[in-house]
Amino acid sequence: MNNFIRSDLYRYGGLIGYKGLLKAYLIPGFRFMFHFRIASTSKKYSVIWLFNKLMLLHYTFKYGFQIPTSTQIGYGFYIGHFGTIIINPKAIIGNNCNITSGVTIGQTNRGLLKGVPIIGDMVWIGSNCNIVGGITIGNNVLIAPNSFVNINVPSNCIVIGNPAKLILKPNAVENYIEFILNNP
Repeated sequence: MNNFIRSDLYRYGGLIGYKGLLKAYLIPGFRFMFHFRIASTSKKYSVIWLFNKLMLLHYTFKYGFQIPTSTQIGYGFYIGHFGTIIINPKAIIGNNCNITSGVTIGQTNRGLLKGVPIIGDMVWIGSNCNIVGGITIGNNVLIAPNSFVNINVPSNCIVIGNPAKLILKPNAVENYIEFILNNP
């Protein structure tokens, strides 16, 4: 089991080993990320790559997750609920991030914020959030449900509302992000 899968697995209630893998495979978010990790690290056009790409295509339609294998996602990614999740293939997501249903992480094609978001470590993204543009979101950030984020967000913040308002808080994701594997 590679380090990405091991750290993703641990995020689902502290599960470890192959017994934990079998238990977590019943959870839609982990099941999708399991095939995502294998497809994104396998040799392109190999049998393993093809099988996992087909499984991802199946789960994309079944669960509504649109996360291309070219998306850079760090260790310990956690999908809390199944439902529509759309992530731009050029987006960069850091380690130990949580994402819930209805989230869009997208691109802006013009203006000062042209580009895709870069999301730091330890970021919790609530339901129905839209994060768009060439922005940077720092570490230890909680983005409240139904927020629209198109501004740079420093570390240690809570983001709330539309338009986004920032509230500085040192432990923004405390008790929101749990079961972190320190040495993946």
